[in-house]
Amino acid sequence: MKTLKILVGVAFIIAISAFAIDKVSSPKIDDGYKIGDVATDFKLKNIDDAMISLADYKEAKGFIVIFTCNHCPYSVAYEDRIIGLDKKFKSQGYPVIAINPNNPKAYPDDSFDNMKVRAKEKGFTFPYLFDDGQMIYPQYGATKTPHVYVLEKTAQGNLVRYIGAIDNNYKDASSANEKYVEDAVNALLKGEKVPVEVTKAIGCSIKA
Repeated sequence: MKTLKILVGVAFIIAISAFAIDKVSSPKIDDGYKIGDVATDFKLKNIDDAMISLADYKEAKGFIVIFTCNHCPYSVAYEDRIIGLDKKFKSQGYPVIAINPNNPKAYPDDSFDNMKVRAKEKGFTFPYLFDDGQMIYPQYGATKTPHVYVLEKTAQGNLVRYIGAIDNNYKDASSANEKYVEDAVNALLKGEKVPVEVTKAIGCSIKA
């Protein structure tokens, strides 16, 4: 009986410890945006030290907002595809706006200075913003890097039209046969309904 009590006590301690670890590694996220919600604007520092907001893009028809970072292997695997999305759609009114949501104290590789280095190395063609204080990603409900939100600019505001992954194969761009973001933006440009509105974002958890 004494042994059983000890085992139960140990199991309880392990359960509490696991919960505590999860609380530390997974910051609390509100529900975030749903399809059709109006995304509020933000003003965040770009790698050129300028403060950037969506309102700065007067001619834009919408935005491809991507929460990403330096260190995550999923984000690294998608960098060329993110550059490709910006090159394809920026001239059509849907620029990429990349945001690093991670706490650099948790991952120094994701510091603002290292963001500048990475952007230069890869030749980023889009703003790469720092979510200082981690105020923006919880509003969106982002949980992964990368995590994408396609917004359509309307008279009501920037409406959320797609949430999720970039495509269905992070390992190999040539093997991806479901290009969710590309299909979403193409549909919006044609005035059509987005074919797939929500997918599961695959990537690293955002670090608080």
